[in-house]
This record gives sequence, C-alpha cells and structure tokens, in this order.
Amino acid sequence: WQKIFMIPLWSKMAVFWNKMFLTIIVLLIVLFLDAIREVRKYSSVHVNERAANVNTNTFDHIQMKLFRSQRNLYLSGFSLFLWLVLRRTVTLLTQLAKGMTSHAALETQVNDATEAARKYMAENERLQEALSEKESSKKKESAEATDEKLKKEVEHLKAELRKTSDALNKANNEVTAVKKQSEGLKREYDHLMKEYEWLQ
Repeated sequence: WQKIFMIPLWSKMAVFWNKMFLTIIVLLIVLFLDAIREVRKYSSVHVNERAANVNTNTFDHIQMKLFRSQRNLYLSGFSLFLWLVLRRTVTLLTQLAKGMTSHAALETQVNDATEAARKYMAENERLQEALSEKESSKKKESAEATDEKLKKEVEHLKAELRKTSDALNKANNEVTAVKKQSEGLKREYDHLMKEYEWLQ
C-alpha cells in the first residue's frame, strides 16, 4: 500500500479528493432520499389500489414500480455506506503508510548513529593504547594534555551515545503510538459495523 500511495498520480488526485468525496456523498444522499420517497409513494398507492380492487394490469404495474423503488433504495443505501467505509479505509491506510515511512527513517538514523558511536569508541580505545605506549617516553605534562583530550573525546562519545539511545527510544515510542492508534481505529470500524448490522 505504501508503494501504491507514493505514486505521483495520488498526490495529484489528493488535491481534489475531498471535493470529489463530498460531491459523491451528496449525490448518494440525494439518490437515497429519492428512493425513500419513491418507496413511500408506491407503498401508499399499493395499499389504496388493493383496497379499490383495480384491474390486475394496473396492480402489476404498481408492483413493478414498488420493486424498482425498493431496489434503488437498497442500492443507494449500500453504496452510501460502502463509500464512507472506503473513505475511512483509505485514510487509515494513508496514516499507516506515513507512520511506517517515518519509522523506517528513524530506524536508519538510529543505526547510523550507533555505527558512528562504535567507530568513535574503537578510535578511543586505539588512542588510549597509543597513549599508554607513549606515556613512558613522554613527559608528564604532555601525558596530561593528551589525557585531557581523550577525556573530552570520551565525553563527546558518551553524549553521542546518549543521543542515539534517546532517538531509539523515541522511535520505539512512535511505533507503539501508531500501533495503538491503528488498534483504536480498528475497534471504531468494528463498532460501526455492529451499529450498521443493528440498524439493518
């Protein structure tokens, strides 16, 4: 879905998506209300004609129109409901795709930062070994200056490591939030389906 929604055609259609959605919703609502009106109209005519005992051709013609109006009512009602469900599904899929993209970007950033921290730690160990070898040959003052540099570098590396771990925790928290949101949306969709079944 993520690859499908990244197609440039979708970004061009997204500008008109809300207008198109509202136009189709209004059209479906008008068709649904018209179908309700037709069903009421022919249901009342049906009762009156049966009471008046009109000939069978007229009765069959009224039955046919009643059937058509009921068919239109069901078709427009289901279309309206399914269009709303489709809109909600597309919205959820878009949000999920964006969440997955941001999660992947954060994950690569964390991996890069971890690699950099490992590299700095390895360099720090090499520098400490070199310092221990040169320490016997150099004066105490030069050893202290090198030691200061190493301490600063170690502090810098520790700060980098803290930033990396913070970024990893942030990425995990965002993934958990996206999962919770998708579960909530799923429960909402199930609730809507139950209400729809109850209404039927």
